[in-house]
Amino acid sequence: MFTMSTAKCAGRPTVLVVSEITIDGRLTIHPGCSSKELMQFMSHEAEILLHKTRAECDAIMVGANTIRIDNSFLTVRHVPGKNPIRVIPSARCNLSSQANVFSPDARTIIATTHLAPKEAIQVLEEIGAEIIIVGETKVDLHTLLERLHVEYGVNRLMLEGGSSLNGQMFSLGLVDNVLLIHMPFIVGGNETPSFVGAFSSTSVHDLVRLQLDQSYMCGSNLITEYTVLP
Repeated sequence: MFTMSTAKCAGRPTVLVVSEITIDGRLTIHPGCSSKELMQFMSHEAEILLHKTRAECDAIMVGANTIRIDNSFLTVRHVPGKNPIRVIPSARCNLSSQANVFSPDARTIIATTHLAPKEAIQVLEEIGAEIIIVGETKVDLHTLLERLHVEYGVNRLMLEGGSSLNGQMFSLGLVDNVLLIHMPFIVGGNETPSFVGAFSSTSVHDLVRLQLDQSYMCGSNLITEYTVLP
């Protein structure tokens, strides 16, 4: 089991970012492309690790755009275990009611804002989604994590991206651990989504510092595990 740090997590869940990345830090092949195009080359052993990690977390969070592109179920497969609560930040609640994330095999929380039309909220509530409003025009991730912890009993949250949500979480200091599944490819492209977007350092003093805890092979994939330093 991945050992998640707890020292910085008073009042919120411990957050573990899990991602498959290429050698040059890309999440997909080109903008708008599903990450599944790369994940098809993931070894079975690494896939088991991914789902085992999901089963060990209370909730899993991905960005709304990732749901639109990948249309993932975000459930546990390949290993025994309980499906985590699915959490999707979406400022306008503009997700398709046909998305796989609304399947009945797990609870789904949509974190939205006062910008979301009442009609959009009603449609998703009617198919079983739980809607929480955490912000005026932008989802307040601090408040979201606090509410997940207090109201839903979420102690361990797995973040599976994508690029923009990863960047927001790192920039707010809300990430505690990182687990990377390295894919032996180089993609290139200035516009291709990277592991962390929507966040940039202006000096060495702004860099997010990490400590490598361990690295190992999982099938044909290199796995690296990090702790985010204060």
